[in-house]
Amino acid sequence: HIRNTLDLLVDFNVKRYEAAMLIGEIARHSGLPPTTIRYYEDIGLVPKPARAPNGYREYEPAEVDRLRFIRDAQDSGLTLAEIASILELRAQGEPTCRHTIELLERHLEDVERRLESLIASRDLYAALIARARTLAPADSTDPDRCQTISGALVAPDHAHEPHRDRGLLGSG
Repeated sequence: HIRNTLDLLVDFNVKRYEAAMLIGEIARHSGLPPTTIRYYEDIGLVPKPARAPNGYREYEPAEVDRLRFIRDAQDSGLTLAEIASILELRAQGEPTCRHTIELLERHLEDVERRLESLIASRDLYAALIARARTLAPADSTDPDRCQTISGALVAPDHAHEPHRDRGLLGSG
């Protein structure tokens, strides 16, 4: 899926339409709801279209491909701000692939950090469950607190942090 996005970054003007389109038509062709298209106009991702005498928006046919690109880039995990930076480079006639790869690499690094955190959380849960299975409920000294959680295993780098800062799993 990312390869398709990179292909689109090089030239997202793939299919041409002949006449100006109303918002319902461009929505149908782009796969985006009209409210999303209007939002993209408001934040500057899509140029504000010309207005017909009756006040209806009239979109240029090339905007279908721009909207599809925005949709595909978002589906690839890029933020609207990142997409705007790609579109700005393109508007300046600059190549976009290197910039896009850098953005995707940052996202990959973030995913890897979150994955490490999830693995640590999984290990903590597994340790708590293993500990709970060795404790006898009758040995609990505090009726208001489960001894499984009391003095719970805490990741060493968070052992002295207040509970509210550690989050649910003892890792922040």
